[in-house]
Order: sequence, then structure tokens, then C-alpha cells
Amino acid sequence: MRHRHLLFAAASVASLLAVDTAYAQASESEVGEVIVTGTRVANRSALQTAAPVDVIGGAELTKSGITEVNQALSIALPSFNFPRPGLADGTDTIRPATLRGLAPDQTLVLVNSKRRHSASLVNINGTIGRGSSAVDLNTIPSSMVQSIEVLRDGASAQYGSDAIAGVINVRLRDAREGGNITATYGERLTRVKTLVDAPPAGANYTVADKANYTRHDGETINLNGWVGLPLGDAGHVTVGAEYLDQKKTIRTAPDWRRQYSATGPFDPREATFNRYNAWFGEPDLEQWTIFANAGYDVSDATKLYGWASYQNRDSLSAGFFRRALDDRNITAIYPDGFLPLINPEVTDLSLAGGVEWKLGEWDMDTSLVYGRNKMEFTIRNTLNRSIGPTSKTVFDAGGFEYDQLVGNISAVRAFDVGLSSPLNVAAGVELRREGYEIFAGEPDSYRNGGALLNGAPTASGAQVFPGFRPANEVDKHRTSVGAYVDLEANVTEKLLASGAIRFEHYSDFGETVTGKVALRYDINDAFAIRGSIQNGFRAPSLQQQYFATTSTNFINGVPFDITTFPATDPVARALGAQPLDAEESINYAAGVVFRSGAFSLTIDGYRIEVDDRIVLSENLTAANVRAFLTAQGFIGVGGGRFFINGVDTTTKGVDIIANYKVTTDEMGQFAFTLGANFNSTKVTKVPATPQLAALSPAPILFDRVNVLTFEEGTPDSKFTGSIDWSKDAFGATVRATRYGGVLVPGTTLANDIDLDSAVLIDLEARWNVVENVRLTVGADNVFDEYPTKLPPRLNTTSNTPFSNYSPFGRSGRYVYGRVSVSF
Repeated sequence: MRHRHLLFAAASVASLLAVDTAYAQASESEVGEVIVTGTRVANRSALQTAAPVDVIGGAELTKSGITEVNQALSIALPSFNFPRPGLADGTDTIRPATLRGLAPDQTLVLVNSKRRHSASLVNINGTIGRGSSAVDLNTIPSSMVQSIEVLRDGASAQYGSDAIAGVINVRLRDAREGGNITATYGERLTRVKTLVDAPPAGANYTVADKANYTRHDGETINLNGWVGLPLGDAGHVTVGAEYLDQKKTIRTAPDWRRQYSATGPFDPREATFNRYNAWFGEPDLEQWTIFANAGYDVSDATKLYGWASYQNRDSLSAGFFRRALDDRNITAIYPDGFLPLINPEVTDLSLAGGVEWKLGEWDMDTSLVYGRNKMEFTIRNTLNRSIGPTSKTVFDAGGFEYDQLVGNISAVRAFDVGLSSPLNVAAGVELRREGYEIFAGEPDSYRNGGALLNGAPTASGAQVFPGFRPANEVDKHRTSVGAYVDLEANVTEKLLASGAIRFEHYSDFGETVTGKVALRYDINDAFAIRGSIQNGFRAPSLQQQYFATTSTNFINGVPFDITTFPATDPVARALGAQPLDAEESINYAAGVVFRSGAFSLTIDGYRIEVDDRIVLSENLTAANVRAFLTAQGFIGVGGGRFFINGVDTTTKGVDIIANYKVTTDEMGQFAFTLGANFNSTKVTKVPATPQLAALSPAPILFDRVNVLTFEEGTPDSKFTGSIDWSKDAFGATVRATRYGGVLVPGTTLANDIDLDSAVLIDLEARWNVVENVRLTVGADNVFDEYPTKLPPRLNTTSNTPFSNYSPFGRSGRYVYGRVSVSF
């Protein structure tokens, strides 16, 4: 299979080279677009660097139906993946993305080269990115993006924590005139096929004629725009706003289970019951965002800058359906069963201000950046079974908040030291303060009301999402200080060398030192080789250090608290947990760059070794664990899980990116892009503690499901290709994305499922009706591709006919129209 992939990539690049250039003219210079990520040398282009940098223009975000920043990156970059999980609590609302198959929190995100704050959510469900807490790129409206630069190389020595897989730098639009208003409407027009085999034995419902159905759902309205305004004679304010209203999609199989009685004759209501009783798909979402970016030239040597943003996101997604006969149901409240709904409200705020100035020959930059992300949960259409028939059906379940304040001062200067180019010296200091808070929900969302079921007590709290308890509440902070020196110069006319070293001190776990060396040798004007070696780190997030939630389960009539513990909690310590330490990495990279006129080709291989990765352990609730905790004096504690260092991985891969632009006299302008990523991860070590190893049988801290998720849960290969055409008032884009195979691991080998590779085709046509008005129609996933279906034995509730591991979701074809007015 891998050989066929390589042949496909080679043939694709050859096809680009075969384009007839006899009548072509280069549409841009060989220098290309100037970038600021991965280098602190002015006027360096993406094709002149010692490490691979991709540039995605803001206009590219508007050439697909769904204009989320994460989605745009996933279709533009073969090494970037954005699965769209469902039935995963808060992860339905803030979805993780991965670069080069590593964790979402192992990619650093910058805005205008300044560190962006992360989301407050930590992903604790069984999705890609379990245990991580990362930046939510969808808090940035596409209308405010000038370009996105993606450094596909480790860069901890240059930028600090999190830059193990690479760096994403969002450069904001900065205009003092002009503007644009865009309105988009789209919906899913799809044919869903959920039936794999016959329903399970004993099912009372014939599903063969209703498991395949047509859906028109997921209606989406997106209104966004920006305007550039002058600020005096020497400044600008660019203001962007976006409103998004997205309706849910439902991709479930009809529920073939009995609903009203487990045995005996069928209840007559079975014949009229709506079998599409679940909700697995995109969430209902209403979101509005405002973003402003400003700058003012005080003098030739001094510039003020800053930005501010605010977003409110109101999301609604579902849990698993509770049938009428379910012990968790109260038929007096829900005679036909109920579908609990999770309603997170997310508010996101950022403020930044800074000044660029001269100090002698030094270019100085001083800034202060603040960010806050808050997530509050309301649980609807549910109940607290332990309260009985008087239970409420809507609960305030509490939530969490993360904030970050970063101060920077940096200096850059070039020195003539007798090399082929001046030696560029950059140095800086970064101070950071972070805070994390968990706040409790109302008592009914977590308490046990004492109601019995068949004489036995029942579980506590709101069904599907018990609220956070006062015992879970935390309000923690930490500080860090980092200092770096970055050097870069052409040692000879052909040899570029760069190096960086960084020292970091964290108030909670101590110090770390990272370094990087990168070289590039231009054999001639058309061909160059490049490579780098570096060590990196990722500090444990406050979310990983302090997240806690508790539910009470009754085992043989005895209540036990099952908790996600902070690693410093006495119970976690008794099970062997230690205070979290930083993840450490060593990155090796080597590649080539080829340029000829308007054609460019880059091939970059990488090897990333990460030690002591922080993971969320399995739920440790076996009888011997409970007995061990009781013997340690923890009465009524039934176990739980905690974050732990100890997983080592090795990731290897190759990125291939080719671009070609041509202008013809008769047919207009064409831009061809082809990309490929081949990626493989192996887990070389899993965590263990002496305390748990001494039990018999010894509980597993990191089981095969999570090991295989690391190794095979993201595509082993991904190909992207697009042709963008324009002539006079017309334009069109055709895009193809091929996702390689993915393994959905089960608890045993017999339950593993392979998701087949899939090719998704996107089409878009544009017409400039008049100079400033553009009409667009298009379709994403034109041929309505879905991931491999799960067999009924792995979809026993009928709620999940498709896996959350699918790298492209499971919502089918999306058709849209757009009107854009520029001024």
C-alpha cells in the first residue's frame, strides 16, 4: 500500500512538471511571499528558510463551504488533520486538531507572532487528542485572517513550550481602507447508509428499509465582514465580525432495540415509536465574534499595535438515548425515554498591545497579551435519577475557565562579522502567568437524593453529565519566565546557518533548556538541501494538572466516588501518581527545495522522539483497586483516573508539497497545488507505577485502545490536490483530498475496525457579477463520501454507525451559495 502511495505522489508531481510551459509566464517571483515564522530575519521568503513553512492566504479560507480556520487548514495541509467527533461532551463544541499525528497541544499557536491562549476544555473522552487541551483556532473569524504561516518543524528553542510538532502563526488583516461583507448559506444534501449487517438477534424492528435514508439538514448561515478604517494620518483600525448559525446533523441508525419492556409481549407503542431517537453528528451552534486589529506609526522608528477579540459560542449536542425501560429513566417524567442534551456556552476574550521601537541599532518589540476562555455547562432534557419524580430536567452543571497573560520584550540586530551576510541576532524575554479555575454546578446537578430503584440506591447527579462538585473546585495559577538567543546568517553565499537556545523556568515544575541548529545549502539557484536537529519540550497544562470531576456509582448497594483526580491528590498519589513534569522531545529533519520559475517542490522528512508524554490513565475501578484504597484509609473511594507522564513515542514521516502557477493568453490563470504526507507513530513505552504493579491482577494504566490510537488513529497517509482557475469575471476551484486508512481499536483484536481510505472532491464556481460583487456556488464532498460503517456488534445502541476516528467526519455532502460585496 505504501509503495502505491509513493508512486501516486511521484506521478502527481510529474504531471505538474508536464504542464506545457511554452506559452506560460511566471505569475510571481521566485522569491515568494515574505514570512515571519521560523526565522527572525527580515524579508525571508517561505522557500528561503532552513525549515519548511507553508503559507495559506486569507482568500483560500473563502474557497470552501465551511470557512472555519481549522477546516481550512485541514484541506490545505496534508499533515494537518481535523476530525469532527460527536457524542463526546464538550469536545463536540471545541474540537481538537493534529499536526503530523501528534497531540493537539503539541503544536504552538501564535497570533501576529504572539502566543495565543488555549481553551479551558481538556478532552477526556475517547477521541483523537484524549487528555489534551489546545488552542481553539475557530475563535478567530476567517474575515480577519490575512494569512496563516505553518512551520512544520519543532521550534521550542525559538518560541517555548508546545512547539514540538510545529507552529501555526495567524497573521491578522491590517487595512486602513476598504472592506468586505459576505453572506453564505449551506446545508447537507446527503444519502446516509448506516446498515452493515442484519440487526442483532432478537431485535424487534426491521431496519433494512429505513437504515438508508436521505437527509437535508445542517443548515448553516454565516455572515461575516471586515472594514479598514484610518486612525489619524498614520494608523489603521481593521474591524471584523462574524455570525454563525449552524443546525445539527443526525447520522444515526434507527434504534432496533425494544423500548418499553425487556421481556414478554411487545408494547403496542413499539409500532409507532420514532426509531430515529438519537443525535450523532454536528452540534446545533450559534456563535458571534468581533475582532479588531490596530496599528499606528508614531514616527519612522516607533509603531504602536494591538488587537482585541470577543466570541460567544452557544452549542447544543447530545448524549446517548435512555430508553423508556432504562433503569436510569423515570417514566413519570419521560414515558418514552429521553435524549439528554449538553449545552456548553463558551466565551473567549483576548486583548493585546505593544510597541515596536528603536534602541540604537536594535529593533525592539515590547508587548502584553491577555487571553481568557470560559466554558459553562447546562444539561437539558435530562434528570437526576436519585431525586425521583420530582427531579428537575435542566441543570446548571458548572464549568471551568483558563486565562493567560504574556509579556514580551525582544531585540533584533544585524552585525557585520565578515560572513557572506550580516549575522542576525535576536534575543528576548517572555514572562507568563496562567490561571485555571473549576466552578461547581447547582447541588441537584451532582447530589444524591436518596431515591431507590428496586430497593437499591441509584447513581448521583444529572444524567449524561453530573455537575462539578464543590470538592472539585480549584483556582490555581503559575508563572514562567523564558529567555532566548537566536542567531542566523549566510556563512557562505550558499550555506545558511541558524541556531537558537532558550531557557525556561516554571514555578510548578522547574527549569528546562532547549536548543536548535538548522542548516541550508543552496547547490544552485534551483536546488537546495536543508535540515535541523533540536530538543523541545511541552509544559504540563494547568488543565492537565488540576482538572477534577466526580460521579457516585453504587456497587452492590454501596456508594463509591469515581473521580478524575489531579496528580497531586492524595488518592492519586496512593495509586502512584507523581507531580506532572514536562514532555521532552528530539526532532530531526532533512529536506530538499526545488524552484524553477513559478514551480516549487519541497520534500521534508522528519523523526520526532517524544519522552514522558502526558496521558490520561484508564479508569482504575476494579475490585482490587477499591480494596487497596480502602486499606489505605480512603473509605468510599471507588478509584478513578489521573494524568501521568510516561508514554514514549517515535513519529516518522515525509511531507511533499508542490505548487505551480501559470498564466495563459486564452484560458486564464491556473494555480496547481499537490501535497502528500506519510506518517507513522510507534509507542515505545507505557507508564506503570509500583503501587499498581503490586496488585494482582495489575491494572493497566494505558491500554491497547489508547496505544493503537496513538499509532494508527490518524491517517498513515494523506494526499491533497487542487486546481484554481480564474479568467476575467469567472473562477473555479476543484480540490481532491485522499485520506489514508485509520484503525478504530477495540479492547480486543477481534473488535478492531479498519476505516478504508477515502477520496473527497470539492467543487466551487465564482462569478464577479460586477467589479465588487461576487456570487459563489459550490459543494464540499460532492460524491457524498462516508467513512466505513461500524458493524452492529460495535454499535449496540444504534447511535454510532460511524466512528469518531474518521478524519473527515461523517456528515456527507455540503452544498452552499455565497454572496460577497467588496468596497
